[in-house]
Amino acid sequence: MATETEVGPVDDLPPGTVTGIGRWAVGNAITEKFAVGRRCRHLRADLGRGSIDDDGCLVCPWHQAKYDVHTGKMVRGPQGNFAKIPGFDALEKAITAVAPLRRGTVTERDGTLYVS
Repeated sequence: MATETEVGPVDDLPPGTVTGIGRWAVGNAITEKFAVGRRCRHLRADLGRGSIDDDGCLVCPWHQAKYDVHTGKMVRGPQGNFAKIPGFDALEKAITAVAPLRRGTVTERDGTLYVS
């Protein structure tokens, strides 16, 4: 049986927000709630402090790498100076193709969210 982690009240996770709970980054991306592993594959930034863009992707707070919350794969590599390194974006994406962020299931019971 999968271990459940209590996230908190549904109202504490309005659309467009992300929070860190245990090993999970839990968010409300436009039309659905999601849970992915909390550490960015690039430099292990806390994705629980990230943001959600207009496409519903999770954006790393340190270097703005973007993750598809459905697959856990990076869809845009780190930005800033990292974006100037030839081939770096493709390398980072390839890493998450093989080792995507783990994904959890978010459920709601009696107004409280849980991730398993």
